[in-house]
Amino acid sequence: MSVRIRRVYEAPEPEDGVRVLVDRLWPRGLSKDAAHVDEWPKEITPSTELRRWYHAGGGSYEEFADRYEAELAAPEAAALLDRVRELAGKGAMTLLTSSKTPDQSHAAVLARLLQA
Repeated sequence: MSVRIRRVYEAPEPEDGVRVLVDRLWPRGLSKDAAHVDEWPKEITPSTELRRWYHAGGGSYEEFADRYEAELAAPEAAALLDRVRELAGKGAMTLLTSSKTPDQSHAAVLARLLQA
């Protein structure tokens, strides 16, 4: 299983495999055609409250990751995460985010969980 993270604004590459947008909001200034998104499971993105807390500097990345994993344990999110995990098991997958720091974002948490 190969899961990688890229910014959604980067041009698609052949090795991307299934392209999954993991942001709750559609990226600014990007058309759906240009994004080449295959899946957009909004329900596995961090809650608005958690996202605002983290972006306001409320805590460390580790605390954010712990809180986000707790949200992903809820039944609906867990079921959707399993579905995305199944897709990842079929071949390459790229998690797309508009975050300027993808390695310190929810996408990194998802990538770790999908590869576990």
